[in-house]
Amino acid sequence: MNALRREQVGKQVFSYFLVFLGSVLFAVGDVMFVNPYRLAPGGTYGLANVLNTVWPWRIGFYAICMDIPLLLIGSWILGPKFGLKTILSTILIFGATVILESTWGYDPLIHNGILSDISGCDPYFMQTLVQIQDTNRFFVPDYFLNTLISGAIYGIAIGMIFKSGSTSGGSDIISMIAHKYTKISLGTLTLIVDSCITLTSFIAFKDIRLPIYSILLIVVESKIIDIVIEGFKSYKTAFIITDNIKEVSDFILNDLQRGGTCFTGMGLYHGAERKMIYVTLNRSELVKLEGNLRYMDPNAFINVVESSKIMGLGFKALPEQ
Repeated sequence: MNALRREQVGKQVFSYFLVFLGSVLFAVGDVMFVNPYRLAPGGTYGLANVLNTVWPWRIGFYAICMDIPLLLIGSWILGPKFGLKTILSTILIFGATVILESTWGYDPLIHNGILSDISGCDPYFMQTLVQIQDTNRFFVPDYFLNTLISGAIYGIAIGMIFKSGSTSGGSDIISMIAHKYTKISLGTLTLIVDSCITLTSFIAFKDIRLPIYSILLIVVESKIIDIVIEGFKSYKTAFIITDNIKEVSDFILNDLQRGGTCFTGMGLYHGAERKMIYVTLNRSELVKLEGNLRYMDPNAFINVVESSKIMGLGFKALPEQ
């Protein structure tokens, strides 16, 4: 029991470490990468970036003024489902953002040069420059590289927070409340809310590139979140209909060293009884199966689908309650 207790305590400590590291990393991505380029990739911090540029005030102050009421309203309407880690993450992101704003400022980390004096510059070249907030300096932007790096940092940060068992809170609460009363899917509502926030950058700055790059950032971010949570392994689920069920089953069991499930079904065309194997494999195992299946049964039928999450014996362990 002592060993089990120590393991549980260790997991809890690690989860809070993920909350801390993810929150700080999120603040780094927002202050050093997203804000200088005037991007608004959804969420309260996306809207805070736009407000910070239009009406200069700390990003963290804008965001916390939105996050606290949303947490209170969400707890009132949805119940206390956000938990200590979500509250902690909200506070940590706010604190780290304000500290970075005070120490680092709003200088971009990625750029093609910072200019302190643009007098005498070509007018066309001046149109490509972005002014650094609260200064008389300008920088030459590299939108594409900055967007990719921003998306990766956001993805790693939010992935860590999600992996700890926390949630991002913020504007997601709006989607959850709307979902309760409209029954529209949560994914669709999140997309609508984030898209509206993204469009505020175009309304504020009249630059169509900003919402486009913000959407690209969200796409990169979502992919990185999946990698952080699920890892790099890609699993496929195969449904195999074959008359040579014994040889195919032996190959899966002995050569691939995987288990599976065999079903009996009836073909619609002839009404004949057919055997079908259900098996989940990684990418390399699927290639081996496909390469050998044509020799074991040239008339076999195989349907392969993506498996976003596989848990259980031989794969990822089932989550603890």
